[in-house]
Amino acid sequence: MAMAVANHNESGGDNINRHLDSSGKYVRYTAEQVEALERVYSECPKPTSLRRQQLISECPILAHIEPKQIKVWFQNRRCRDKQRKEASRLQSVNQKLSAMNKLLMEENDRLQKQVSHLVTENGYMKQQLTTTVGADASCDSVDPTPHHSLRDANSPAGLLAIAEETLAEFLSKATGTAVDWVQMPGMKPGPDSVGIFAISQKCNGVAARACGLVSLEPMKIVEILKDRPSWFRDCRSLEVFTMFPAGNGGTIELIYMQTYAPTTLAPARDFWTLRYTTSLDNGSFVVCERSLSGSGAGPNANSSAQFVRAEMLPSGYLIRPCDGGGSIIHIVDHINLEGWSVPDVLRPLYESSKVVAQRMTIAALRHIKQVAHERNGEVVYGLGRQPAILRTFSQRLSRGFNDAVNGFNDDGWSIAHCNGAEDITVAVNSTKHLNRFSDSLSFLGGVLCAKASMLLQNVSPAVLIRFLREHRSEWADFNVDAYSAATLKAGAFAYSGIRSTAFTGSQIIMPLGNTIEKEEMLEVVRLEGHSLVQEYTSLSRDVHLLQICTGVDEDAVGACSELIFAPINEMFPDDAPLVPSGFRVIPLDSKTGDAQDLLTANHRTLDSTSSQYVGSTTSETGSNPSTRCILTIAFQFPFENNLQENVANMACQYLRSVISSVQRVAVALSPSSGLNPVPGSKLPPGSPEAVTLAIWISQSYRQQFGSDLLRTDSLGGDSLLRQLWDHQDAILCCSLKPQPVFMFANQAGLDMLETTLVAIQDITLEKIFDESGRKALCPDFAKLMQQGFACLPSGMCVSTMGRHVSYEQAVAWKVFANCEGNNNNGIHCLAFLFANWSFL
Repeated sequence: MAMAVANHNESGGDNINRHLDSSGKYVRYTAEQVEALERVYSECPKPTSLRRQQLISECPILAHIEPKQIKVWFQNRRCRDKQRKEASRLQSVNQKLSAMNKLLMEENDRLQKQVSHLVTENGYMKQQLTTTVGADASCDSVDPTPHHSLRDANSPAGLLAIAEETLAEFLSKATGTAVDWVQMPGMKPGPDSVGIFAISQKCNGVAARACGLVSLEPMKIVEILKDRPSWFRDCRSLEVFTMFPAGNGGTIELIYMQTYAPTTLAPARDFWTLRYTTSLDNGSFVVCERSLSGSGAGPNANSSAQFVRAEMLPSGYLIRPCDGGGSIIHIVDHINLEGWSVPDVLRPLYESSKVVAQRMTIAALRHIKQVAHERNGEVVYGLGRQPAILRTFSQRLSRGFNDAVNGFNDDGWSIAHCNGAEDITVAVNSTKHLNRFSDSLSFLGGVLCAKASMLLQNVSPAVLIRFLREHRSEWADFNVDAYSAATLKAGAFAYSGIRSTAFTGSQIIMPLGNTIEKEEMLEVVRLEGHSLVQEYTSLSRDVHLLQICTGVDEDAVGACSELIFAPINEMFPDDAPLVPSGFRVIPLDSKTGDAQDLLTANHRTLDSTSSQYVGSTTSETGSNPSTRCILTIAFQFPFENNLQENVANMACQYLRSVISSVQRVAVALSPSSGLNPVPGSKLPPGSPEAVTLAIWISQSYRQQFGSDLLRTDSLGGDSLLRQLWDHQDAILCCSLKPQPVFMFANQAGLDMLETTLVAIQDITLEKIFDESGRKALCPDFAKLMQQGFACLPSGMCVSTMGRHVSYEQAVAWKVFANCEGNNNNGIHCLAFLFANWSFL
């Protein structure tokens, strides 16, 4: 195929350098003519007829060539450029497919070896079952001397022996059958995939494996992977204690690494390991690592006391150069996180190979691919920021949130009391060493963090985080955001003097960039506000947040979903101080037999924070523990020295409010909810709340208009709800607030507004009308509030997508919770019916 393209290019190049003369014969362009044309082409590949005429008049050597021939030359020249680009693209794709084919063939060979190994093992087990008891007893006479008895971790020779053994074990996992690998669910290999991923089925600890093709040279990949804090978000610190040459061109390092705990319910982990970097005879590079025995506690014994020592079994990276450029990478992560040390409800999190795959293995390969795309100029970022700068912002947000969740003593955090809030932990950091930009916070007395973790049931982490991102007004308090933003500015107003500000309900998300698979998004969020004090109405009260959102793909098995944000200035500099807050939702991938443990886990924080909302659904969801997840919330508040107690009380109250709102949202998003927009579902399940609302709407309509909205009220409530949901006209209900907000709509209403049952709760009544429509609605609205109903003439409204909708007639009426009496105290909401609507 490449030869065919080349031949085509040669013939095209021959045609482009010929033109018709006055006698109708093809004549070659001279070198001077081609040079003149090429100069113009470099400036403007598609010149206008006027520009071509100008070219002929300016260049005497082109004077005898017809303008039509000049036009044809530029057409052929553009075609040749397009063919060259396509040939280059096809060659690149061909190289990629060849490398991927080689990778798949190697994977196939490995699987065949694994099958052969299993067959041999199966035959051995059959033979053992038929042997005599005496033969079994003879097995006890095997020499029990351990394989590594001659290793000495206190001498260079002993460390080299450990390193070589680690290398052999790692290679047997990366390309052999030492671990029984199975394909990672939902991660199918292919030419457009990041790589091939597998997880361990049965082994000591948990393990994950990945292999993929990256367009970077091997040494660059080695450099990136060894800098683990740059891509492993759970890595708090990595310190190389000792490094010496191995005598064969490689190096041996003794490393102490600390990692963050993902929740507030269990301590963090640390590792004391040997890392061996070397090259193989075939030109491949290897970085392998394993835990060493001994304390290796690191420079600060008090700091290490907050950690549980975890074990890293032989793991590492195998990087092989490709013939056509780039590298093939094999990654193996095999660890034992000592799950016995955490509450039973959390053990699935520490014993899941899927979690290790998402947090470590896949993250490493994705980061390398991201760097490769950035170097090739294939990534576009906003606001003119360089990719490395924006990546640093993402890392700082994640690191700041992890620091707040863990609250390490050596960072200056100490536990404070929160009046009776047993389910909320309040920590204070008065040292202000929040990050390397702490000088910007020197005017503050410190930072206070209120945090909690809770168990959620029957809700998707991706769906929950996506909702929290898109509907901030459902859980956030704009005044708290404004306070946090203001206290980061020198000379900001004190807590007790917060100026009254109202949130307009408008949230604008401005994307800065995202990773190649869009599993992480970096963005700036602008919250529009206005002052409630007359003298400050002319001043902008907008709040800006820098935010990362990860894990919004529902198909990513075992992925953690996060929404982390921090207040910033409008034109935030590269060294802007960040005080992150946010949410982390981690799915609990329960193993067989763990379901009962999850149901009966007796952890104070989990029980106290989840019982009021999820207790009623335990019987429905308890049989499906895979839908359980752990939600961790941490909010940070800067404070001045004399206001610590006030800010602590405010933080506790605010966090309780956020927890309550999030739990309410989680219940609404649950498939068992009555008013939940289940993907693919056209009818909300018949919850008591939905049925009751349908009855109130129908009864109030009959009371106000003297006729039935639905066919009959004698049928059961579920049937009434179905009639309301399937009604051909758009029926919407809004609240009786000073600024009415929609709270329910039937299917026709959702179609008319082009929204969902959850998103509709952010839409105000005035937003669906333009200015003329709002003016026309005012007298009818006053009539509605006075007599209880109103008939509106034909008109137009606007959907959430900006499309205009016309309707022939509309009626509105008050919906009473108690239809026996017509008193305003019993008004539940207002209902609107738009008849015969259609898009314009």
